[in-house]
Amino acid sequence: MADLLRDRPSSGPAMLRRLMATAAADRAPVVLPGCYDALGARLIEQADFDAVYMSGFGTAASLLGRPDVGLLGLSEMVDNARRIADAVDVPVVADADTGYGNRINVIRTVQQYEQAGVAGIHIEDQVLPKKCGHMEDKQVVDADEMYAKIRAAAAARRDDDFVLIARTDARAPHGLDEAIRRASGCLDAGADVLFVEALQGEDEIERVAAEFSGVPLLFNWAEGAKTPPLTYDEIAALGFSMIIMPIGTLLSATTAMQQFLAKLRSAGTPASFVGELMAFSDFTDTIGLPEIVDLEQRFSS
Repeated sequence: MADLLRDRPSSGPAMLRRLMATAAADRAPVVLPGCYDALGARLIEQADFDAVYMSGFGTAASLLGRPDVGLLGLSEMVDNARRIADAVDVPVVADADTGYGNRINVIRTVQQYEQAGVAGIHIEDQVLPKKCGHMEDKQVVDADEMYAKIRAAAAARRDDDFVLIARTDARAPHGLDEAIRRASGCLDAGADVLFVEALQGEDEIERVAAEFSGVPLLFNWAEGAKTPPLTYDEIAALGFSMIIMPIGTLLSATTAMQQFLAKLRSAGTPASFVGELMAFSDFTDTIGLPEIVDLEQRFSS
């Protein structure tokens, strides 16, 4: 985990590139559990995962208590990404929605996320205001507009290792053929990884994998959503490089809080079930209190 006196690793993009290269060589995709805050990112790192995914869905839910329907802007998303990247020493991949405007806005978006310390982002082809990729009634921009955004994003990188993931949501409004055509155009425009969102059925997943054999692909294991819940081995066999689980931590945390609050409402205080909770000392250890104590002693007068 990131220490207070150590800068965020500047090698994040290079670390992510190495993970992707290993994934391709070993047919062992990188698993990026999703988080929506710095605490979640620390827990993911403590669980020995090699990378973290900042969920836009989770960020909207945690910051606003609202669904992912385009209510957050660039500054709010980058702010959250910066806190998450600052909390860990593993690479962070972040949701960058549509790039928050046209191709010129995309240039600023890439540079802001780079400065925040993330290792890569994905940009999608939805119109503004966008929606979660597994919601209904999505609309996408003209394909040429998306290609221009990807070209602008690739040119905007100050670190050539910064990973640019092109996401297309065209499957829902225009069908799989159009989604594949757009993904191919994004690859030609300079994308490093392709992300064909909300595939429906194993046949569609297999076709995308076959169409882009040898190309880095991202699989969105959106918990309970439209895409079939394949196993890790099944996804690996198809040749995907990355697997994101965007909302599992959000769903599990929400369930746990609801259960706690229901018991509290019934009992009045947690006296009868406080033993079911993580111990206070264990939690403070988890969030790095021992480091603070060491620093206080080191710099005491």
